[in-house]
Amino acid sequence: MSESSDSIPAGGGEMASALFASLVMQQSDIAFMLLGRTPNPQSGKVERDLRGAKMFIDMLEMLESKTRGNLDRHEQVMLKQTLMELHLAYVEAVQQPDTAASAPEAVAAPASAPAAPPPGETTEASQPEAVPAAATPAPDDDSKKKFSKKY
Repeated sequence: MSESSDSIPAGGGEMASALFASLVMQQSDIAFMLLGRTPNPQSGKVERDLRGAKMFIDMLEMLESKTRGNLDRHEQVMLKQTLMELHLAYVEAVQQPDTAASAPEAVAAPASAPAAPPPGETTEASQPEAVPAAATPAPDDDSKKKFSKKY
C-alpha cells in the first residue's frame, strides 16, 4: 500500500490527473448509459434508469464539492463540463416519454394481450381478435389489482 502512495505524488502529477479523468469518465459513461444515451455494452440494449443515473450524477457532484480547491484548471473544467452535459441529458430524459421502457412493453403487450398493439396496428389487428382479446384483459386486471394491494 505504501508503494502505490509513493508512485502518485500527494500534490498531483500526471498519473493522478489521468486517474481522476478516468474516474470521471467511468461515472459519466454509466450515467449516460442509464439515461438511455448509449447502449449497455453487455446486452447491447438501450436502458433507462433515471434513479440510477441520478445517483451517478450525484456522486460526481459530491466529488466536485469534495475536491474543490484541490484540482488543477484542466480537471475543474473537465468535471464541470461533464456535469453540465449530464444535467442537460437528465433533464431531456425526464421530459421525454419513457420510450425505452414503453417499447419493450409494446412488444410484450401483444404477446400477452393481442388487443394492445401500437396505435397503427390497433385498427387492423383488433377487429379479427376482438372476441379473444375481451377474455384476456380480465385476468390481467385481477393480477394488477393483486399487485397494487400488496405493499
